[in-house]
Amino acid sequence: MKNKIFALAILFVLALVSCTNEKKTTPTENKESVVEETVHHGQASVKAGEGEDLNVLQVALSLPDFSTLVTAVGAAGVEDALANAGPLTVFAPLNTAFGKLPEGTVETLVKPENKKKLGYILTNHVAPANYPIKQLKKEAKKGRKLYMASGKYLVVENKDGEIYVGGTKILKSVKVSNGWIHVVDDVLVPVE
Repeated sequence: MKNKIFALAILFVLALVSCTNEKKTTPTENKESVVEETVHHGQASVKAGEGEDLNVLQVALSLPDFSTLVTAVGAAGVEDALANAGPLTVFAPLNTAFGKLPEGTVETLVKPENKKKLGYILTNHVAPANYPIKQLKKEAKKGRKLYMASGKYLVVENKDGEIYVGGTKILKSVKVSNGWIHVVDDVLVPVE
C-alpha cells in the first residue's frame, strides 16, 4: 500500500511539473481559492489548522514556481498521494527545470501513450523516507545512495558544503507535515 502511495506521489509530482497548464496560478491569486479549485475530495481536501505544518500538496499550492506541478496534480487526480501521512521526501523540480529539457519532451511525455514512462520519471523524484538536509549530509559522508520510488538509486554528494542528489544541487528545503520537499532545478530522469 505504501509503495502505491509513494508511486502515486511521484507520478503526481512529475505530472504536475511536466504537464502543460490549463489554468496557471499567479502569485496574486488567493491560495485558498486555488486549493478549492484544485482539490475536490479525500485527504487533499483537509486544510491545515492554524499553526499546523502544511503537507507537500499545500506547500506546492502556495508557491508560484510549482504552478505547473499543481495543475498537473489536479488534472491527474493524485492530490491525495501528496497529502498522505508519509513520510516522504520529494525532490521537486521548479517550472524552469522542465524548460531545460529538449524541446517537445514535456509535450511528448504527457501524451496518454507515454503515461507509464512519465510515471517512471516522476517516481524518480520521491524517496519513501524522511530525508532532511542533515540526514542527506550524513548519507553523502557515508557514500550512500537514496532509494527512490522508481526502484532506482540516486547518488548523494556534498560538494563544497552544498548537497547534490542525482547530480543536481538542492536549492532549498522545506519541512512539511508529511516529510520534506527539496527544491531542485533539474528533472531527475532515471538512468537505464
